[in-house]
Parts: sequence; structure tokens; C-alpha cells
Amino acid sequence: MSEIQSLMRGLQIVDLIWQAGRSVSITELAEALDVDKSSASRLVKTLVSAGYLQPERGSRKYVVGPRLYQMGWELVNRMPLREKARKYLYRLVKDTEECAHTAVYSEGKALMIDDVEASHSLRVVGGIGRMLPMHCTAVGKTLLAFGELPLPATLERKMPNTLTDPEALARHLAQVCEQGYAIDDEEHQPGVRCLAAPVYNMAGIAVAAIGISGPTVRVTKERVAVLAGHVRRAARELSAELGYNAEEAGYDDRV
Repeated sequence: MSEIQSLMRGLQIVDLIWQAGRSVSITELAEALDVDKSSASRLVKTLVSAGYLQPERGSRKYVVGPRLYQMGWELVNRMPLREKARKYLYRLVKDTEECAHTAVYSEGKALMIDDVEASHSLRVVGGIGRMLPMHCTAVGKTLLAFGELPLPATLERKMPNTLTDPEALARHLAQVCEQGYAIDDEEHQPGVRCLAAPVYNMAGIAVAAIGISGPTVRVTKERVAVLAGHVRRAARELSAELGYNAEEAGYDDRV
């Protein structure tokens, strides 16, 4: 019975932190479960080692861990998201003349689940199944910003423009939320600029990112606003097809 009780308490801890929507301390958890702090600490350490919780950066509190997000996104990926998104990728290629793709969160990365190439000889060649970093790609930053995922523990510098400071990245993601789309401005690859916007399910959860990639000679800074409009429109319409009520949620696809 002690093992079953420990399992129940571990599940209660995960549920408490998830429902709180914020970081929670060992003291708070111990009080909520009516156990001593050492018992709560042992349970939390076990959950951290399994990836269900993680320490909040810069404090002694805890938040939900990557394993829970991974499970959630994998469940989403089993839905017909890829099939529903494909027609919007083709439309994006037609409207923007750049490669288009759909990505979801998986194992701390942005997983490309579909990719449609443009016809230009000079183009950004994608590839289904690619695992991309979250902090320096448009799809990754979209998932971080709108999916409210935790920042990666390591922010590797890929290019001179890559944001590697957590506070600077957090400020940038706030701007992404405000403008409604993310941009990778040669942060992951030289000479490549990418745009992406969030796709929501019927519960209002950002479950994917849809976007485009192209060489900077065509995806110029002067064209970003127009291209972002196409991307956001595709994301809005795909979200509606997944059951998301954009008008009720105040979703605005204007740039």
C-alpha cells in the first residue's frame, strides 16, 4: 500500500503544479499533501528524474517538466493534423513562392511533420522528420511563445544573430506573442529567413506551427509584413478547421 500511496502522491503533485499554472515550492506541496517536507522533496526529485517536473530557473520552485509536454504534443500529432494542414502548405507555396512546412513539439525540439518545396532553383530544402532547435527557428519560437513551453535549458549559438541569453529570449518571445508570428532572421542558417504562426485546436491550445522559409534575397525585410499575413491567415484557417473559434478568442490575422 505504501508504494500505491507514493504513486498517488506523485500524481497529485504533478496535478497540483499543472493546475497552479506557476512554479510551486516544496513547502507548498508538503502543506497541500499534508506530508513532511522531506517526503515531498523525495517525491519531487523522483518526478524530476523522470522528466515530469523540472526546477524553475533561478529559484527553488518547480514547474511541469518536458515529459508532460512531449506526451501532450505526441498525442496531438496522432490526430489528423498533418493531413488537414497539407492544403494550406500548398497554398502558402503558391502565395509566397517559398517552401512551407508544419511543425509540432517533440522531445524538446520542433519536429517537422510535413514540408512542401517551392519550385525555385534557389530555395530552402526542408525535410520531414527534421528536429530543429526551439530558440532560433521560427517554428520553434512559435511553439515556445504560443504553446507556453519552458525555455530550453541550453541556448546554443548557431549564428551571430542567435539569442543565447534567457532574458533576451523571453523578451523576444513576448514580442512574438504581441505581433502574432515569429521570425528567424538568419538565426539558424546563413542567408535564410523564416516566418511561422501558431495553429490552435478546439481547446484553444497552440498545437503546431505553420510557416515558410526562403533565402533572404527573396524573403527581404520589406516583404516580411506581407508574407506574415499569408502565414497568419493559413494558421487561422487551419485552426478553424481543427475546431478553434478564432473570433471568440479574439484571434486577429492582420499584420
